[in-house]
Amino acid sequence: MADRAKAILDRAADRCLASNAGGEPADPREIAVLRHLAAGFAVMLLAVPLTLSFYYGPAVALPLGFAAVVSLFLLCAVALIALRRATYPAAADSDADTEVRSTFDVCPGLILGLDTAGNVREAGGRDRDMFLSFLREPFGRPFAEQVHVSDRIAFVQALDELRQGADAVVIDLRLDRPVIGIDQAQFMNVRMDMTATRRPDGQLSGVYAQLLDIAGEMSIRNVALEKEDEAVAAHEAKSRFLAAVSHEMRTPLNAILGFSDILAGEYFGKLENDRQREYVQLIRQSGAHLLSVVNAMLDMSKIEAGRYELMLEPFVIGEAVSECEQMLSLQAASKGVTLTSRIARGLGEVVADERAVRQVLINLVGNAIKFTEGGGSVIIDASREGDDLKIVVSDTGIGIAPDKMALIGRPFTQVHSDLNRAYEGSGLGLSLVKGLTALHGGTFLMESRPGEGTVVTVRLPADGSGADADAGEHNMVEFPPRLKAMDRPATMESERKTGYDEAKAKIA
Repeated sequence: MADRAKAILDRAADRCLASNAGGEPADPREIAVLRHLAAGFAVMLLAVPLTLSFYYGPAVALPLGFAAVVSLFLLCAVALIALRRATYPAAADSDADTEVRSTFDVCPGLILGLDTAGNVREAGGRDRDMFLSFLREPFGRPFAEQVHVSDRIAFVQALDELRQGADAVVIDLRLDRPVIGIDQAQFMNVRMDMTATRRPDGQLSGVYAQLLDIAGEMSIRNVALEKEDEAVAAHEAKSRFLAAVSHEMRTPLNAILGFSDILAGEYFGKLENDRQREYVQLIRQSGAHLLSVVNAMLDMSKIEAGRYELMLEPFVIGEAVSECEQMLSLQAASKGVTLTSRIARGLGEVVADERAVRQVLINLVGNAIKFTEGGGSVIIDASREGDDLKIVVSDTGIGIAPDKMALIGRPFTQVHSDLNRAYEGSGLGLSLVKGLTALHGGTFLMESRPGEGTVVTVRLPADGSGADADAGEHNMVEFPPRLKAMDRPATMESERKTGYDEAKAKIA
């Protein structure tokens, strides 16, 4: 009977509470409260009417006592449920806050709760005690007061970003240390990760910030910056050394070439035999070769130091190609290589540094002849393509393996670098070509297949606009770009095509 009565009371309480909550399931704890309250009033339901029957007749005492007990029960039930519902959310929030704080206490660094103005409300975190040991009474005060003066603007800007809708902002700050330890600096470098909390309407209600000590990272960063500065200084010193050495070597080399020319011309007396003439000729050739290497080194050092000056002027590109062909025709003929040029009709004048363009042509054609065996051919094509001057040098030489293409263009680097290699050179030719092309605002593209040949394409803005739009009154342009040994090959690799149809057509 008792269990049945309990079940009836629970069902009745559940229906009443569920209807009052809009159909949501009733809280079992509230049902238990009503059950205990009903059990207590069950006794009163009998006692009160019996007591009233001594003063009034049964006809009046029974309904009056029953109504009084039921009314008092309903009032007590409503009061207890209302009181419990008023206090239960606060207890839940308190439990949640306790859980959050306990979670924060195991997080590394310092966890701060800030209001919308940046004032510190609470603090937690695994390293809370260490941070609070030097922070100046942070609670209830703006956190910006703890930050180095130079970094306060960054903190205020980050807080403003959160007010404007950002969910999180990460900044690096320096915190002041009023008391400096033996192994401590005046400022502590920290990374502050700020996360916004918002009200239902989207307005900022507070900020939680995690501060982590990044002294180790800053130390690594400073070492990296020092190494970078050392590398830059070493690079500049190398460039200055090359420029100085190259300049100092040109003076005696010019004297060697001049005196060897005088001896070869027999201006001050005839040489006694052919062996003397042969030796003088060898001196002349060796001096000329060494001077060309020195000139290339000097130009490369100027480009890398950002001090190569272009002399922009209009000139007929066809004449430059023809002169290059005539200059290298003897070298090609001595190897049995056919050297030809094809200049498009109406090519006319271009605006560029004529000396630099001639240097580009000589280096490209000289390389093509050097790596082409007897019976092969080298072709120079010059044409206009849109607003660009297009120079193509193709050969039927030994070609370059795909895995060696990344080495092309690095100063003092040769693909055929074995001790018994059959091809002479300093490895500066293509580096110089790429540097001069870059100074003109042009592009360099090389395609090659081993055993079939190589095609090199150089494009330059025909009107000189790629160099500098504000060249000045004297057309003197000083360029700051630097050749980077690792960047240039990567650029070339990205520009290199996978197909070789154009190369085979040129070679054929």
